[in-house]
Amino acid sequence: MPGRLTPRRPGPSRRPGPRRRSGRLRATALGAALATVFVPALSACGGDAASASGGATLKWTSTYFPAHWDPVVGGSGAQFRELSLVYASLTRTDTTGKAVPDLAESWEYNDRGDRITFHLRPGLKFSDGEPVDGAAVKAAVERAQKQKNSALFGDLTSIESVDAKGLDATLHLSQVDYQIPQLLGQRVLQIASPKAAAAPEKLDQNPVGAGPFTVTQIVPGTKAVLKKNPDYWDAANIHIDSVELTSAPDASTVVSGLQTGVYNFADIDPSQADAAKKAGLDVFVQPGFNASNISLNVNKAPFDDDKVVDAVRHAVNRQEFVDKLTFGYGETTNQPFPRGYVAYDPESEDAYPYDPAKSKKLLAEAGYRAGDIKLDLVIPAEDPQAEIVQSQLAKVGITVDIRIDKNWATPFFAKDLTFSLYGTTGRDSAAQTLTAHFGPDGPLNLSSPYQPEGFEEAIAKVRRTPLDAPEYPEVLRAATRAGLESRALVFTYSSPNLVAKSKSVSDLPKNPAHIDWTGVTIGGKGATP
Repeated sequence: MPGRLTPRRPGPSRRPGPRRRSGRLRATALGAALATVFVPALSACGGDAASASGGATLKWTSTYFPAHWDPVVGGSGAQFRELSLVYASLTRTDTTGKAVPDLAESWEYNDRGDRITFHLRPGLKFSDGEPVDGAAVKAAVERAQKQKNSALFGDLTSIESVDAKGLDATLHLSQVDYQIPQLLGQRVLQIASPKAAAAPEKLDQNPVGAGPFTVTQIVPGTKAVLKKNPDYWDAANIHIDSVELTSAPDASTVVSGLQTGVYNFADIDPSQADAAKKAGLDVFVQPGFNASNISLNVNKAPFDDDKVVDAVRHAVNRQEFVDKLTFGYGETTNQPFPRGYVAYDPESEDAYPYDPAKSKKLLAEAGYRAGDIKLDLVIPAEDPQAEIVQSQLAKVGITVDIRIDKNWATPFFAKDLTFSLYGTTGRDSAAQTLTAHFGPDGPLNLSSPYQPEGFEEAIAKVRRTPLDAPEYPEVLRAATRAGLESRALVFTYSSPNLVAKSKSVSDLPKNPAHIDWTGVTIGGKGATP
């Protein structure tokens, strides 16, 4: 669900929208979209339908089972991984995070950098037989921009129009923006058949894409059965014949399910990793862009006082989050990127070190005595992060009352909250990650329309700089540095994505934040341990 925050793991993220669009109305529309409760079964087969052929079957249980199968509606920062079983995109990202060909075999910009043409592979078809061509790309972009319940429109604001001619799709941009191939690297524009997408409510129940698999059965919120798509452009490198995707049961039963062969692949919390290893399973550490933060609204007291904001910054002991929540797999961070990633800014590291004495001094200078500041920390569900924040702020004299609101997304995205928590899985485009957090319309910026001074120009310079330009890394890091001047977010820790799998499932490509089935093999029927 968009806006859901999950314990120990950065939750799905939300994408930006037009400046004048009401956040409250936006959240309400998405909430209504989530009311879909019935998906017709596409096959009369039971639970063993996918493995009846005796081929290699992936049995994947996921904590992020799709609430929506329409990629335009699915606003989760994690569910796109499951949707990528069915849908392909213009580009995808490789193990370095670089955009590489997917449905598009090549692309080029005009000299000014405000127009990009994608050249699609010839002969491709969606699973309903419709052609994958420029017209399909045009339809996908326009639907993502205009559909009422789209979770993608804010990511595509640079695209003014699309021209389609045969296998070519030309995107006309509102500004110079060399981030487009990176932005469209699977998560933002998974392309559905235009014929199927003409009835979005049906597409949400019966996905039709041009990805490596096609759906044969869906049980709403519970299970999906898929088979290999022989028409997928890279079908020769897909060695899995069928997929049984299920919604994960209680976390404590996942490892035993893997041991007994009920599953052979599962995304897990760090708390489960040691048990999985002891059970003889492989624990696959998938690099990601996950980062958790404390969100402050500087438009509301007491955070309209810079000294109070700085006091909170110095009251945060990031190592405690890592020690208690990540079981050795996470690391402290004060920014939305992992160390070593091109957008990570070493100059900004540890800008506000843990210093409770300084925090108390700042609060006193702001005119507050211990106990004067009382805050409601509003979150959607029980979360150990909240208890850590409560304890750490109590040590400097700030009283925090944890309040659970299952409809938390509505006030959060409407920017009505004063104080909350958030975790994201990032974007393939670092510029998009930065604008989501620090831009005036950023969905993760609880203080909208506030943005730090100098950020707008810094991010514009990133977009104007080609990805292969020698100066690009420093231009990008400078934008990160400018964004981190924001008083609206205090980053705490990051953690990779963890997967436990049977040893008969081969290793996956380590594409940051993505699950790529290219070249993956499964030994034996059902791939049981």
